[in-house]
Amino acid sequence: MQGSVGMGQISVELGKRLNNAVESMPAFPKSVQRILELTRDINCRPKDLVAVIEKDPIITIKVLKIINSAYYGLPNKITSINQSAVYLGVNTLKNLALSFSTIGILPKKNEADFDIQHYLVSSLVTADLVRSLGAKFAPGEIDPTDCYIAGLLHDFGKVVFAQCMPAEFNRALALSASDKLPLHKAEESIIGADHTLVGAMLAKRWQFPDSLVDCIAGHHGPKYVTPLAECLLVADLVAERLGYDSNGNISAGADAPSLPRRFGGDLDAVIAALGDTSKIVSEAKMFSQSEG
Repeated sequence: MQGSVGMGQISVELGKRLNNAVESMPAFPKSVQRILELTRDINCRPKDLVAVIEKDPIITIKVLKIINSAYYGLPNKITSINQSAVYLGVNTLKNLALSFSTIGILPKKNEADFDIQHYLVSSLVTADLVRSLGAKFAPGEIDPTDCYIAGLLHDFGKVVFAQCMPAEFNRALALSASDKLPLHKAEESIIGADHTLVGAMLAKRWQFPDSLVDCIAGHHGPKYVTPLAECLLVADLVAERLGYDSNGNISAGADAPSLPRRFGGDLDAVIAALGDTSKIVSEAKMFSQSEG
């Protein structure tokens, strides 16, 4: 797809509705865009990243709340982002900032009865799984931050539907549950388009790289031609197996795509290779509690 969002098979009227829905969503925070720019700069120093985060008071407060929580159990209170970078490491600090910024633009409730909290934990689990799979199965081929942001945002189209087309999305959720149908197929049946399309449109509006737009657009489709897209596909399957499919555990069943060659043919073997996934889940749950 190469960064173009394919709307060729939908009606002009639906295309306008989807465009209006995407335009109504909040902008992605500028501080996060700056973090992503910095991480792509090989000359970026940790203190440059710290300086950007420190300028965002909301992210700063949330990072300090998390690092001083019982989860980390540090002996002394951490009072600055600089100290946080020392204790957490730059990558974890960066992932926290990305996560908190995404949480900040999620609606607190919606009329579709879509479980935003479950969605959030699922997205955080998937983000860490994409990063872990990239490190283990595609070392040196993909940037860990690209992995994390792909997992974090890949299902954001569901949020767009829940917020902007709640009645139809609620019917799609009900159809998915009653017929054991993958949600993206239920969305196509009820709405005429699925969350991968509208999610890719939103990522393009947010000016993310074409590689990420393509990843979001194709994570339920038949083509997985980049290492990032392959890792996202498999992370989605692993998250579902762990009980964190973001539409509430509806199994894709026989419709699940086969694994790309680099992963072998056995999802259980991939999960075993990841080691203890309970830490990924517990960390996602802890990150998701940052709203208070």
